[in-house]
Amino acid sequence: MEQTEYFGMNKWMTDLNAYLQDGGQRSVLFLDILRKRGNIYLKHLRDGQPPVLKFDYEIIMDGKTFDRPVNYKLAKILPPEGVNIDPDKRPLVIIDPRAGHGPGIGGAKRSSKIGMALEMGHQVYFVLFDTDPVPGQTIPDVEKAEIKFIDEVVRRHPKARRPSVTGNCQAGWALAMLSADRPGTTGPIVFNGSPLSYWAGIDGKDTMRYMGGLLGGIWLTTFLCDLNNDKFDGANLVMNFEMLNPGNTFWKKQYNVYANVDTEEDRYLEFEKWWNGYFFMTAEEIHFIIENLFVGNKLEQGGVRLDEKQLDLKNIKDPVVIFASNGDNITPPQQALNWVTKVWDTEDRLFRRQQVVAYMLHENIGHLGIFVSGKVAEKEHKEIIGSYDMIEYLPPGVYEMVIEGDPSTFKPGESYVVHFVRRTIEDIKALDDGVDDEENFPVVVSVSERNDWAYRTFFRPFVKPLITESTAEWIRWMHPMRSTRYLFSNLNPFMIPFKYAAPAVKENRTPVNKDNYFLQWEKLVSDAIVETLDYGRKVQDRTSELFFKTVYGNEWMKPFFPELSTENLEELEEEMKRGQAERRQKDVEHWMGLMEKGGFVEGLIRVISAIAGADKRFERDEFLKIQQITKTHKRLKDVEIPEYRRIAREQNRILQIDGDLAIRSLVKLLPTEEDRREVVAIAEEVFENNVLAAETRALIKKLKQMEKELVSAA
Repeated sequence: MEQTEYFGMNKWMTDLNAYLQDGGQRSVLFLDILRKRGNIYLKHLRDGQPPVLKFDYEIIMDGKTFDRPVNYKLAKILPPEGVNIDPDKRPLVIIDPRAGHGPGIGGAKRSSKIGMALEMGHQVYFVLFDTDPVPGQTIPDVEKAEIKFIDEVVRRHPKARRPSVTGNCQAGWALAMLSADRPGTTGPIVFNGSPLSYWAGIDGKDTMRYMGGLLGGIWLTTFLCDLNNDKFDGANLVMNFEMLNPGNTFWKKQYNVYANVDTEEDRYLEFEKWWNGYFFMTAEEIHFIIENLFVGNKLEQGGVRLDEKQLDLKNIKDPVVIFASNGDNITPPQQALNWVTKVWDTEDRLFRRQQVVAYMLHENIGHLGIFVSGKVAEKEHKEIIGSYDMIEYLPPGVYEMVIEGDPSTFKPGESYVVHFVRRTIEDIKALDDGVDDEENFPVVVSVSERNDWAYRTFFRPFVKPLITESTAEWIRWMHPMRSTRYLFSNLNPFMIPFKYAAPAVKENRTPVNKDNYFLQWEKLVSDAIVETLDYGRKVQDRTSELFFKTVYGNEWMKPFFPELSTENLEELEEEMKRGQAERRQKDVEHWMGLMEKGGFVEGLIRVISAIAGADKRFERDEFLKIQQITKTHKRLKDVEIPEYRRIAREQNRILQIDGDLAIRSLVKLLPTEEDRREVVAIAEEVFENNVLAAETRALIKKLKQMEKELVSAA
């Protein structure tokens, strides 16, 4: 009876009329939104494409005034009304990616890393850049400018700890080069969705890494720069990102606005303002990036040179925090993390260099969500900021940063529980399916070099004379990423009627019921279109991967690049092993010599570190308690923070060399009964409220027993 009634003529006609009316209204409003998008694009262009930041700021340094001018600037973020900044707190420097788009997306919402840092009392600085580069500027020029920016931040905060610097996406590898070139310039450095291992990925999934080989290498970049009169158009990079997800690009993103036209307008236009702002690079810059990074993968191998100086990422001294996501198809976790296994191939090398690497993996957030999502900012970024001080005191090694807690169940004053879990190099390797799939990429490098030489030699002489600034500008405006924007703006007279029709439609808007039969069919058809496009992408990805491996894994490609003989490789490996063994022995001798040196402060830190790390987990609440005690304790409050960090690093390393001997040697560091009892009392105060692991309880018991034995002996 119910089915008959539903499919009766009256019900069918009622649903159809309601759907047609709603669909017509949504179409008018949707086209008006596209018109506004085009107008916003043109206005943003006329205004010089300023950053899309939601925060006020003042420019305090302009890279165009430097001896080697660049189009970068350092901005000081002005806190919103009611937000108080502590100038003695660690400042934060955030560098947004220059990968086709303009700056500001990392602060396009109040609920962002910038917003979280300001609320926590940190002064935030932001590295901006203009649409057009200074002619002739290079990546080394940019790196020197960023060093000057950071030095200026340090100068402005003489009592604060060194600034933490965050590199979003592309800015991450630039930050890595800076830290390797000038070790110790910053405090903790954070890589958000930053690719540093460009050949890494999982078979059948991460196919963007094959693009360089499929296009024949760097020659195409040279050709595109020639067409743009010695500049590289960022719209090309944005189009590559778009093509990674055709289902979203060609249908889902637009349909979401059409289906939710009453609520999605502001969000959509706000994001599109940034997404459609295309910035340029010099030919020198993009060639450096493609040749050294995306095709050559030289950064993790120590092959990048800046002004004749070869960079080695092992020189990084600042603690490293890596934030990646399993849902990121632009920088998958393997590309964000594998460089750690290549640069520091063993934990022993990390230990000897006193290096801390902490990583955090999100389950499903996409690439942009890593530094754009408000929920991610309020959880992951906020907790990273709150853990900076602790990270500097962690023993050398690899850690996974784990955040626990459901904000919906929090009581007043509660927050997330944060701990750092000891991991190994093998744990990072286990996130990948092996590195055998990287064997073909050296062939791509060789082919790329030869193709670029061939283009420059035989074709460039015919292309360059045809290009003037006028023809280059015409080519830019014909780019599909631009034409699809301005063709829907007021420049198109056919769009003007929607300007006047949309307000009338909003006044008489009659949304269709969600259970409307035809609306349900519309959603089913939309889902089918997305699935079809996604299936096509999967077929294309698998075909591309197969073609790449067939071409570059073929034996006939081997003559394109030289190989070391097996004999030379074996000799080289033997020599490296001997050198590592010698360095390891010297390192052990050095720390064994410090085993019994020090006093109360060294003894206390050794005990606290031993207890905290007994279960291979370091809890932030324990660190905060220690921090509070050191500020008030009569024997600790006068010790300066840099001295604490130095002592903590030493004691942590001593515990790594020989933990049992380090504990037994406490009798030398704590020679009096008062010292020993006071250290045990402080340790109990720090860990009293925690649920302690069996290893931790056993160590505390051992320390108490040792304290009794020492008292008896005295």
